[in-house]
Amino acid sequence: MKVAVLTSSRADFGIYLPLLKLLKKDSFFDLEIIAFGTHLSKKHGYTLKEIEHYQFNKIHQLNTLPNSDSTSDISKCIGDTILTFSSFWNNTQFDLVIALGDRYEMFAAVSASSPFNIPIAHIHAGETTLGAIDNAYRHSISLFSKHLFVSNNTYKTRAEEITEDSVKVHNVGALSIDNLKTIDFLTLEDFKSKFNIDLYKPTILSTFHPETVSFESNENYIKELLTSFEILKENYQIVITMPNTDTMGQMIRDEIETFSNTNPEIKVIESFGMLGYLTCMKHCSFLLGNTSSGFVEAAYFPKFVINLGDRQKGRIETKNIFTTKIEKNAILETVKRIETTNELDNEFVYGDGNTAEKIIKILKTI
Repeated sequence: MKVAVLTSSRADFGIYLPLLKLLKKDSFFDLEIIAFGTHLSKKHGYTLKEIEHYQFNKIHQLNTLPNSDSTSDISKCIGDTILTFSSFWNNTQFDLVIALGDRYEMFAAVSASSPFNIPIAHIHAGETTLGAIDNAYRHSISLFSKHLFVSNNTYKTRAEEITEDSVKVHNVGALSIDNLKTIDFLTLEDFKSKFNIDLYKPTILSTFHPETVSFESNENYIKELLTSFEILKENYQIVITMPNTDTMGQMIRDEIETFSNTNPEIKVIESFGMLGYLTCMKHCSFLLGNTSSGFVEAAYFPKFVINLGDRQKGRIETKNIFTTKIEKNAILETVKRIETTNELDNEFVYGDGNTAEKIIKILKTI
């Protein structure tokens, strides 16, 4: 089976990795990688090098970056990505193409495939994020797909409702749990040597992406968050990973960079890579932001998560998650609540860590 895997960012590649490793070593599959989006951007860490590290047989590189994060340029990028992939799909053939998640780049690549009747398998279908336009992209990708893989029964039901077809929806769990069960985390000494960050210190791990439904509020949101950091830095080292290329993402980047330039307690990282990011999550005091990793990976350790605003609204909220308004006082009050809350037990709602094996088994029956 000739299989292509679409990867547009550091985030989806890290999630894919357990599946990619099995596809690579199984002679049943002829695996090719299609790298596009921010993978080819030096500004975003040029994460193509992480893909190349694993020495896949063939890596296609498609340049689909927007000129900026303005609404106009994001819209043009969707159109340009469709044009780029229309030529690519016309000149290449695959038995199956695997897509993951809900990014506009992924939506564009998949939508361009539809006239060619290319079979698409969509991973992490059925989830809902009401504070991001990605919600519409995710469900659209599912509607273009012939096979859907979901991370639990709640999302299976939703995917069946969206597609009105229960036969092709498979509950396999989350690939991130496979990563967490098998990963050799960096030691604290190795982490410090690699990133110059001392995780022996009490640390907040933060990623804040724009809310793309109410994007006009993002300037106020990031100011409220950084104002809370002014106070929190007295007791915590704050590690920030940069946002993705959504509308107003550059504005958030600029605000973070300006803030960190005058605050050495703030550590800004473009891309940890999967191993670095999960190691930082394992040893941090808690997460603060609005990233989806606060919903899946953080539940595994478990880690407390202060989930800000509505970007992730609609996802399953396990006991470790405290959803909070993006206001300084609300954030600080929630931090105090976490500091006085007893430790949590893991909630295994995203599978048992053999998701990649389940997907492989299903693919072989197609």
